[in-house]
Amino acid sequence: MVLKKFTWKSVILGCLKSESSCPVPKQACSQRLSLSDLSNPDSPISFSDLSNSVFNLHVFTLKELQTATNIFSKSNYLGAGGFGAVYKGFIDDKLRPGLKAQPVAVKVLDLDGSQGHREWLAEILFLGQLKHRHLVSLVGYCCEDENRLLVYEYIERGNLENKLFNRYSAALPWLTRLKIAVGTAKGLAFLHEEEKPVIYRDFKASNVLLDSDYNAKLSDFGLAMDGPEGDDSHITTPVMGTEGYAAPEYIMTGHLTTMSDVFSFGVVLLELITGRRSVDRSRPNREQNLVKWARPQLKDPRKLDQIMDPRLEGQYSTEGARKAAALAYRCLSHHPKSRPTMSTVVKTLETVLSLTDIPVGPFVYIVPTEGKIPSDQEKNGKESSKCDGKQVGIKEKGRDHHRKGHWHGRRIESLMYRAVYSDTALYKTIGTGLYSPRN
Repeated sequence: MVLKKFTWKSVILGCLKSESSCPVPKQACSQRLSLSDLSNPDSPISFSDLSNSVFNLHVFTLKELQTATNIFSKSNYLGAGGFGAVYKGFIDDKLRPGLKAQPVAVKVLDLDGSQGHREWLAEILFLGQLKHRHLVSLVGYCCEDENRLLVYEYIERGNLENKLFNRYSAALPWLTRLKIAVGTAKGLAFLHEEEKPVIYRDFKASNVLLDSDYNAKLSDFGLAMDGPEGDDSHITTPVMGTEGYAAPEYIMTGHLTTMSDVFSFGVVLLELITGRRSVDRSRPNREQNLVKWARPQLKDPRKLDQIMDPRLEGQYSTEGARKAAALAYRCLSHHPKSRPTMSTVVKTLETVLSLTDIPVGPFVYIVPTEGKIPSDQEKNGKESSKCDGKQVGIKEKGRDHHRKGHWHGRRIESLMYRAVYSDTALYKTIGTGLYSPRN
């Protein structure tokens, strides 16, 4: 095998010369290829070939992805970020023999946007080599002329930002929020503990995707960087990221470490606790920056109730909220060395997730006006000429009560009421999204 030298320039020129694929080096050794390898023109990279099976990713043509997304139709539009618009698509062996049938999310680079080839290549280098249940899976990519596209597994529930702050849908239960926090913490811990540490650099609610079971997956690795190695304590980069999430020392000096990610995680954890955005210009001046407003109150149990998300309606573990708040306080320290590692964060949150001191919430009953036991048809919610029922809300602990002459049927309304059972296992099932209250 002949060793060839790989440079950043060769990748760009290779893309421009190819109509159907863009060469990215395939590793012949076990060590992970990094962006620093590409930016150093004197660093020789060994690779076997420039085939389309690089990193076990599919190299799609633009025409194939147009077919998969119905020519990027508006009906398939999922949203947009710094890289560009994202569309839902579907691939199978009809598109190309051998393709696994699955829905996908296709991200299209906005040529007039703030990101470009570097971010596109970073996604391929990181997600093409790093595999973890809490990282989104990259299926493939496309590089034709100036077009840059990325193809990911489709994640059903979208991103955390929309789920957490959408006022027109049911609030995320406390245990679901903790499950999401644990998942994202595990994803970051995996990145930080790599032989070549990875700094995510743009951790925020909109970059956390949720599958059907509310398992969290980190997405958008365009701004990710290889962390310091050896005796280096940090790397120095231009300040990039999102307002409200970036660590203060990074903003001031450009010095980036894994502790920068820990601070950003603390901001998202605070969003999960309070139900507030990291920056909200619609609030009073002193409350617009979430960290500045909430952090002083995190260590005072008497003030904690004042900052907890009111949409939780008190349905959370008091001890768990206190421990989660104390953890957020540490993550948001202005001194990087005072912040916990992500492995410590994972252990702490798993302890919080196991706490069961969650109060019993309101039940909603259907009480017939006539003193009779309804038929099965009436129990199923169908109309009956013999029983004109009315709905009343009754706050009551314990199980169903049957009173002489009256029947109390229990119903869970997913948007307006939350029934919390004394049975902890069932509550956990509801809380993690594995049970649909509307069934």
